[in-house]
Amino acid sequence: MSVRLVITDAMWDRIELLMPPDPVRGRRWADHRRTLEAIAWKYRTCAPWRDLPDELDPFQTAHKRLIRWAVDGTWDQILAALLAAADDADDIGWTVSVDSTVCRAHQHAAGTRKKGALGRAEPEDYALGRSRGGLSTKVHLASDNHARPLALRVTRGQAGDAPAFETVMASIRVPRTGPGRPRTRPEVVLADRAYSSRAIRKHLRRRGIRAVIPQPSDQVGRRLRRGRTGGRPPAFDAEAYKQRNAVERCIDRFKQWRGLAMRTDKLAIAYQAALHLAAILVWARR
Repeated sequence: MSVRLVITDAMWDRIELLMPPDPVRGRRWADHRRTLEAIAWKYRTCAPWRDLPDELDPFQTAHKRLIRWAVDGTWDQILAALLAAADDADDIGWTVSVDSTVCRAHQHAAGTRKKGALGRAEPEDYALGRSRGGLSTKVHLASDNHARPLALRVTRGQAGDAPAFETVMASIRVPRTGPGRPRTRPEVVLADRAYSSRAIRKHLRRRGIRAVIPQPSDQVGRRLRRGRTGGRPPAFDAEAYKQRNAVERCIDRFKQWRGLAMRTDKLAIAYQAALHLAAILVWARR
């Protein structure tokens, strides 16, 4: 069987030095590149773990390492290092777009035992929610203006967009390669009508970030009915708003991986770790 690989030599040159070292005691870890290819193959194809091709790592190795590196923060650290390198090269567009997408959950994602939760790393609800469409998970993310992810979080599928906004914004944290605090403040934030609220606009204004968010018709009508007491409409740059398609294209990149478009993982940290791996490969490809 011939396996199509996704990590090129140029991408691996950027990732290799960021991988965790071999343990001081015990057996050496299997080749990291082959492990990443195994995890990527599983989520690109949405195949069961046991169906990993023989050319790649055993499924036990790939799955255990996915979970281990999710719990100890390795995936976050690798992504942060790649973001820092991109920022040092002035290759991050700080016109940030925020949005979310709902991913259906396979029946295999349900039924996790409560005793199996991995401490604080796993949310109590496993980021699974039930709506009229069945079980689902919602992915909230922020992207730069080149359709590359800067931050992402998972919640239950029926969760609203606006309540997760501040959590996503707080996750934007790009370290400096030299001295200085990490960069956390975009220049502009673009979002659709679901994010039009006083709390969100106040949050952005307090941080000195320009908001480009259209008002829904009900808010416009309520303001007009109040007359003079309704105040002035919030500023809206229609030309800048055209760049919001960047986050839609970023979502499309994730959903090209069938195992991300449909969640099959029982644990939310495993699903989010796979999202982080996809983001790492996006930034390593730049």
